[in-house]
Amino acid sequence: MEYKEFLETLYQRYSGNIKLGLERMNQILSDMGNPQTKLKGFHIAGTNGKGSTCAILEALCLNNNFSTGLNTSPHLVNYTERFRIDGKNLEYDTIYNKYKEWEGAFNRADASFFEITTAIAFDIFYKNNVDTSIFEVGLGGRLDGTNPFLSTVSGITSISIDHRKTLGDNIDLIAAEKAGIIKKNVPLVISKLPASALAIILKVADEKFAPTYIYDKDYFITNVRVDERGTVFDYSFPEQNIELKDLNVNLLGKHQALNAGVALTSFFIYLQIRGIPLDLIKIREGLTKVVWSGRMQIINYNPLTILDGAHNDAGMEFLIDNINSIFPNRKKRLVLGILQDKTFEDMLKMAARLEPKLYLCQSHSQRAASVELLAEVAERLGLEYEAIPDVFEAYEKAKADADKDDIIIIGGSLYTISEVLAKL
Repeated sequence: MEYKEFLETLYQRYSGNIKLGLERMNQILSDMGNPQTKLKGFHIAGTNGKGSTCAILEALCLNNNFSTGLNTSPHLVNYTERFRIDGKNLEYDTIYNKYKEWEGAFNRADASFFEITTAIAFDIFYKNNVDTSIFEVGLGGRLDGTNPFLSTVSGITSISIDHRKTLGDNIDLIAAEKAGIIKKNVPLVISKLPASALAIILKVADEKFAPTYIYDKDYFITNVRVDERGTVFDYSFPEQNIELKDLNVNLLGKHQALNAGVALTSFFIYLQIRGIPLDLIKIREGLTKVVWSGRMQIINYNPLTILDGAHNDAGMEFLIDNINSIFPNRKKRLVLGILQDKTFEDMLKMAARLEPKLYLCQSHSQRAASVELLAEVAERLGLEYEAIPDVFEAYEKAKADADKDDIIIIGGSLYTISEVLAKL
């Protein structure tokens, strides 16, 4: 079966089967022989930053000679992006053959698209004997299809309001869902969180006897600087007597220093558990080799053009703050397409802090907010805008309008940036 036909089959047959609960996932994995219990590695949850953290962990592992399996979601252009072994996307045929091998189990369980994808990753990583597996939570944590993974170290990158219908509409409810990834006696690394969310996380960790490593208490990120080349920061982890100055991660944004902090702390704990010596030179090198698309990603320098998948309030706030901090006093042109189930009015209010010219567009996602709806809000807020439904055409118009010192930012949704990446 050709790639496009296969993906359409997955979407049509399985994407409507979304139900909260792990019963179906456990049934599928039982049929497979429970490969998820035979893996070791990292399980990362969070409203924002979990994908970047997973990519940083992959880079650290690879530069320290571990073979890796990385499972992330969603994909930007190609379904194969969800499965990486040793830093490379799997071949389509490998994924398709694994799907056919277990198609009966998927159908018996009435599996969802995400459950199929995650189960395939578990089995492929196990059969390929990867040394270290890295799984990004898809949604929430407690009932997510990745949660049967018996990780060696777990991490929580951030907690803010998103996916209200599924996870709840307040921080405490969302924190309780994220806390669901905490496993008995498994170390948990925690980034900068709201106080009430942290209290909920720590209560669950205490009940499960999970050792915790908390940002600004057990490990520290200081002296953060950002420019077009990446993010530089100092890091310390007193428990292991680690003090590192001027670390450079090749991802843009102050928030990436926080993500790197979770990754570094998790990795140091992982090395200690496995009894593997620490090589600080390899740590420094690994941070400069992260491969992660669509997050403050520069795709052009003339004019400077940045893609970012900021798709909720917290993500948009990170984006706006970073752009204004790194590139002050430059005209901003913002190509923006947002999903209708997001708080797009709040996101547009945040975008207004850039004082941008807006190019409002609409991705091909069925969940996309219409250009008319976005324009109505932009009009009410008194923002300068053009409404250009096609995403790539909106980008082309912004590029045509831009002077050499202008900055073009493309964002609002991973679906929006994926349509630009696909064309490029």
